[in-house]
Amino acid sequence: MLLRDQVAIVVGASGGIGAATVRAFLAEGMRVVLAAPDDALLAALTAAVAVHGERVLVVPTDITSRAQIDALVAASVAAFGRIDVLANVAGVSTSPSLADATDAEIERVLAVNLLGAARTMHAVIPTMRAQRSGAIVNVGSIAGEIAIMGIYSGSKFGLRGLTDSVRRELRSERIGVTLIEPGFVDTPMNIGMHNLPSPDVVARAIVRAVRRPRRRVIVPASYLVPTAFFQLSAAFTDLVFGDARIQARLNRPMREARAAAEAASGA
Repeated sequence: MLLRDQVAIVVGASGGIGAATVRAFLAEGMRVVLAAPDDALLAALTAAVAVHGERVLVVPTDITSRAQIDALVAASVAAFGRIDVLANVAGVSTSPSLADATDAEIERVLAVNLLGAARTMHAVIPTMRAQRSGAIVNVGSIAGEIAIMGIYSGSKFGLRGLTDSVRRELRSERIGVTLIEPGFVDTPMNIGMHNLPSPDVVARAIVRAVRRPRRRVIVPASYLVPTAFFQLSAAFTDLVFGDARIQARLNRPMREARAAAEAASGA
């Protein structure tokens, strides 16, 4: 399917995967709406894609606000006349340990990762229904298949169920709904980790899902076998990730970053 001139909203456009997705869509000749918080990252991305001129619309958006989501959809339709693609890429994380997270962090993860995706889908579905076409791509995580990341896993499990439900709801209306589940990729979310794949691997999967919607895609492909194994053997997964040494290693990067931030703020 040719994607040239199709209109895509990228929610979370200024993040690592979001920016890669914006670039991938523009390379296909699409018209792209950049939705992200109004900050330095969005400003930098806006400057980087300015060469594409009127193919780019920037709409600073906080997806924890339904009013701002509705304004995003209205601005997209006003500028381009339609919405062909919604890419829900926005995501935030906190410590893998639920006990380490603050109540505010727990609420923020659910507000962005689950409620944000639900509300953006809810906002664009009427437009796609009127067109009798569209593609929705939600970016989850393998943490939504294997529960090892506290409230982050909880939000991604919820997103997986929501995506399945909405896909079935819209199946007869020519609106595809796909879940992309990345493993660890090279973004600021994965602090302290090295030699990770580029976010471009996820962006390419998103483009393929727009062309040919499917139920779910795990990327990189090297995660397929271990994900299936841990799903089939819950007892083994409990044994491995219930080990105190594994838990310490899993939580070390975030705990070290938090300690450094606290030390800097007290200096």
